[in-house]
Amino acid sequence: MNTETHKAYGASSNTAALEPMHIERRATGAEDVKIDILYCGICHSDIHQVRNDWKNSKYPVVPGHEIIGRVVATGANVTKFKEGDLVGVGCMVDSCQDCPSCHNHLEQFCENGTIYTYNSPDKHLGGYTYGGYSTGVTVQQDFVLKVPENIDAKGAAPLLCAGITTWSPLSHWKVKKGDKVGIIGLGGLGHMGVKFANALGAHVVMITTSPAKAEDAKTLGAHEVLISKDAEAMKAHANSFDFILNTVPVGHDVNPYLSLLKIDATMVMVGAVEPLEAVNGAGLIRGRKRIAGSLIGGIKETQEMLDFCGEHNITADVEMVNMQDVNNAFERVIKADVKYRFVIDMESLKN
Repeated sequence: MNTETHKAYGASSNTAALEPMHIERRATGAEDVKIDILYCGICHSDIHQVRNDWKNSKYPVVPGHEIIGRVVATGANVTKFKEGDLVGVGCMVDSCQDCPSCHNHLEQFCENGTIYTYNSPDKHLGGYTYGGYSTGVTVQQDFVLKVPENIDAKGAAPLLCAGITTWSPLSHWKVKKGDKVGIIGLGGLGHMGVKFANALGAHVVMITTSPAKAEDAKTLGAHEVLISKDAEAMKAHANSFDFILNTVPVGHDVNPYLSLLKIDATMVMVGAVEPLEAVNGAGLIRGRKRIAGSLIGGIKETQEMLDFCGEHNITADVEMVNMQDVNNAFERVIKADVKYRFVIDMESLKN
């Protein structure tokens, strides 16, 4: 197969810094969309993959799954996109498209193996897929998303992961106007959860251990802030939430939050991809309460989220960085020193 060479940044091992490299992309096939990458968000998952925290990384790793760009070429059979379109690519670039999950627009749960944007088997070139820390990418048209032209393209990049990760559970559990919704954690995911829940008409309560985050939470759209370390405040909110979105990225004690849920209400985990502290079954049984999980969203749902963002002018709050500063940005993400998502300006890599 013909290939094209692109500039990129990647890591050669789990202890190596990200550094300049050249990678090969496939030439544009009949079903493909070739994209010139403008911006790519930095997700904590990028750091986990680079450092092999999940014990599945293949090197070199070129991260990045919050991609915004312009279409520069389309294959002969492409009908959904044309040259010049503003588009996005999220966490997936392919799936079997033939299993029950794929037929139900749940490609993220493909029963034959979702092909992720990076670090997944590359059926076209062999080896493994490379992500958006690069000048361009070629993607099958069914996994490319239309980005509304009226929203800020830089702030749109994190919608492709942080956005859909928080939108999908709010949509699936049918959060609606008037619901009391708690968002636990005010980071890259949490700040999007606040914005979405507010736009859906919910009464939004930011739940945090840090009183210092109260002002920011309200600026983002929270109606109240609940300090989870305040026992009296937690007691006052007991049994009152219709839905809680838990974005905390590490294992923690979820038991105090179960007391906040109404009968038959659900807390959904989207942040901690690791063991949680022991859950007391009584907190679930007394009130028929639920803890559930959610993983990004399918392509159809992601497009619905982007369309909603266009209608409500929703984007992520971002800090722009040059590609050459990515290693420092990684360190700052680990320290939670960003409000609320880094986005790489890919023009810095093209020069």
